[in-house]
Amino acid sequence: MKLLSLRAGRLAVDLAPQSGGSVARFTLDNSFDLLRPATEQALASGHGCDAAAFPLVPYSNRIANGRLAFNGKEILLKNNWPGVPHPMHGDGWARPWTVADAGPHAAEIVLEHAPDGERGGWPFRYRARQSYRLEDDCFTIRIAIDNLEDRPVPAGIGIHPFFAREDDAELAFRTGGVWLSDGDVLPVKRIAVPPVWDFSAARTLDGVVLDNCFDGWDGRATVRWPRRGLRLDVEATETFRHAVVYVPPLSKIVGPPYFCVEPVSHANGAVARSLLPAGDTLAGEISFRLSQL
Repeated sequence: MKLLSLRAGRLAVDLAPQSGGSVARFTLDNSFDLLRPATEQALASGHGCDAAAFPLVPYSNRIANGRLAFNGKEILLKNNWPGVPHPMHGDGWARPWTVADAGPHAAEIVLEHAPDGERGGWPFRYRARQSYRLEDDCFTIRIAIDNLEDRPVPAGIGIHPFFAREDDAELAFRTGGVWLSDGDVLPVKRIAVPPVWDFSAARTLDGVVLDNCFDGWDGRATVRWPRRGLRLDVEATETFRHAVVYVPPLSKIVGPPYFCVEPVSHANGAVARSLLPAGDTLAGEISFRLSQL
C-alpha cells in the first residue's frame, strides 16, 4: 500500500488514497499518535473506516432502511457497512481516490463517482476532493463535493477522525442541542443538551457513552491530554455546524482506545433535505492545531 507522507516540524501525516481516501496516521515526534493509527490490515482492506480519519461523502451517518426520499420518489440504497442494517457514511471511505497533487507539506486527492447501474448504489454523479496541508503546528483538511448532475440533488460532507483516548483525555465543545437516538442509532427527538453530555467545559470521558448528533455547534472543539501537556484545537468552517460525537464503551473497542468528534454538514438522516444545486460545490475546512498546555 503506497502512502503519501507529509512532514513539518514535529508533526507527520501519512495519507492512504487507495484506502478510501483516508488518513493513515497523524503523529507527534513519531511517538504519540494524536489519532488512532491504521493497521496494515486496515489499509490492505482498501477501506478507510478503520483508519485515523476518513471522509464522509456524499452523506454522513445513516439513511434509515436505505430509503432516500427525494423529488417525490423513494430511492432504495443497499447496505454498505457490516453489521449495520442501514447504509452509512456514504461511499468515499470504500473507494480508491486518485492523487491529483503531492508534495512534502501538501497533497490533493480526487474521487469521481458515476452511477454504474448497480441497484442500490448512490444514484447521483459527483466529484469529491480532499486537500491536505501540514504546518509545524497544524494539520488542515479541506473536503469538497461537486454536483455533476443537471439538477439539485442531495449531498453532504464530513470528516470522521478517531482521537487518542488516554485515561486523562479531556474533551470540550459547545452546541445548541442534541438528537436522541433509537436502538438503530437513528435520530428520534431533539432536546437540550443534558448535563451528562454537556462538554461546554473541558472534562474527561469517564462514564460517557455517546453516538449522537449535536447541532448548533460553533465549529470548535478541544482535545487535551494533561499528562502529556498537549492540546489539540479542532476548528471547522461554517459548512460544518453539526457534530456527531461517538464515545463507545471501552469494552467494545478493539485496539487503541479512541473517541470521535465528526464535523458534518447535515444532521443524521437529513441529507435528503440538504440539496446541492446543479454544478455547485459544497466545501469546508477542518484544522487540527497542536499546542502545549
